[in-house]
Amino acid sequence: MELQIIKDRIFEIRGQKVMLDSDLAELYEVETKVLNQGVKRNSTRFPEDFMFQLSDNETTNLRSQFVTSSLSNYGGQRYNPYAFTEQGVAMLSSVLRSEKAVQVNIAIMRIFVTIRQYALGYKDLKEKIEQLESKYDGQIDDIHQVLNELLSPENNRKEIGFQTDITKSQE
Repeated sequence: MELQIIKDRIFEIRGQKVMLDSDLAELYEVETKVLNQGVKRNSTRFPEDFMFQLSDNETTNLRSQFVTSSLSNYGGQRYNPYAFTEQGVAMLSSVLRSEKAVQVNIAIMRIFVTIRQYALGYKDLKEKIEQLESKYDGQIDDIHQVLNELLSPENNRKEIGFQTDITKSQE
């Protein structure tokens, strides 16, 4: 399974990385209806932090952002899609017990781990940049001020060097 396909199907909704029910169903090679029925039969395994249904506004925003994405599957749906968090995707493996589901879940978990590692690395880099800025910000401001003073024309500055009677009369 190509990992990029999975990466492209992970969205950020409500501040969480999630996958939509239709995308998961396609990856598991089952109908969305079958996936959702399995979830409903095991609803105690899917609390709100594992799975939630998108609001009308979220569904509309998602459709408008991704014109060519899998959201075209939602054309005739009568309900808003369900979004599964990383924990919800992991829980799906206990509901969908096919070999395909196991392989897909392994691939999805690897992608979520990669995304989390990237985010942590980004956070560390951001902190280091902020430390450098706080350490050298004053010095950069001083350099900027000196350069502005050197570049600004001042009218009351006298020329340096030997002056003749001609230059004195021009002043």
